[in-house]
Amino acid sequence: MNVLLSCVGRRGYLVRYFQEALAGTGKVVATNSSADTAGMAAADEAIVMPPVADPSYPMLYATLCQKQQIGLACSLFDLELPVLAPLRDRLAECGTRLAVSSPSVIDLCFDKWRTHQFALELGICQPRSYLTLAGALAAVSGGDTGFPLVVKPRWGTGSIGVEVAHDADGLVATWQHVKRALSHTYLDSMHGRDRDDGLLVQEMISGTEYGVDVVNDLEGGYTACFVKQKLAMRSGETDAAVTEKNPRIEAIMRQVAQRLGHVGVLDVDVMRRGEELHLLEMNPRFGGGYPFSHLAGANIPAALVAWAKGEDPDPAWLALTPGVEGYKETIPTLSRRTEL
Repeated sequence: MNVLLSCVGRRGYLVRYFQEALAGTGKVVATNSSADTAGMAAADEAIVMPPVADPSYPMLYATLCQKQQIGLACSLFDLELPVLAPLRDRLAECGTRLAVSSPSVIDLCFDKWRTHQFALELGICQPRSYLTLAGALAAVSGGDTGFPLVVKPRWGTGSIGVEVAHDADGLVATWQHVKRALSHTYLDSMHGRDRDDGLLVQEMISGTEYGVDVVNDLEGGYTACFVKQKLAMRSGETDAAVTEKNPRIEAIMRQVAQRLGHVGVLDVDVMRRGEELHLLEMNPRFGGGYPFSHLAGANIPAALVAWAKGEDPDPAWLALTPGVEGYKETIPTLSRRTEL
């Protein structure tokens, strides 16, 4: 069993988790468009690939899986997910289980407006949201919402293009600024959306923020949920967190997972304001906060490897010890990269 982690970036810790899960029975192969990253340095074998927008990318990916005898393939980058999802049957023919959700799930999660509607349909609290600048300004004028308001890409990833406006003039300026700024990022070229329909304005929710790992098996069946209260953030990722048992959030996430039917890990952001629990975003991949779950006893990499082998995971891998507080740190990693 060899494991492929594509678009591995800085996630050297995930490479090590999968190496531990394999326990010498296979290797972890990492790919990235740049060779000089922590994930590539930590891998048993590191292979530079073209950017995911390259027309040859799907063919090269499938060839790589066959050549490297990959049994389990995981993507760690939002914009790679819709490129890989159509390859599921092709990869299965050469023995590769793809831990990537269906195109419909990926599109729903990537489209923040569809995520908003999905949550409302399930009765989950949502920030007031508007698809147009005129709609947001009218809502402010009519007293339906107030400042501060968040302007963000409707189709986005990470914290790219997310800005806060504190008054009406600032909202107009922020809308125009984000619209122009996106034209200079890969978000504009990757999905070619009309920028007049590409932004979203949302009520800014303040409160206690949680990151949740929602785990389904490789058939999309709900398995587990790991809740962490975020204590500190840096560059859009969780820098410090503490695990907790939270039946209310767990019940909501079970409902989300069963309706969505995602594959593998769903990274979800939740904000508690008073007694309300607001679902903010969903990302159908490992999130930057997963190490805090792993530190507290969870082992999603081992579970994924077991499912890919057709085995049942150890129940201990799908449980979490509450009250474990963790902090991220940067550790220099010795490179294992070979020139190909």
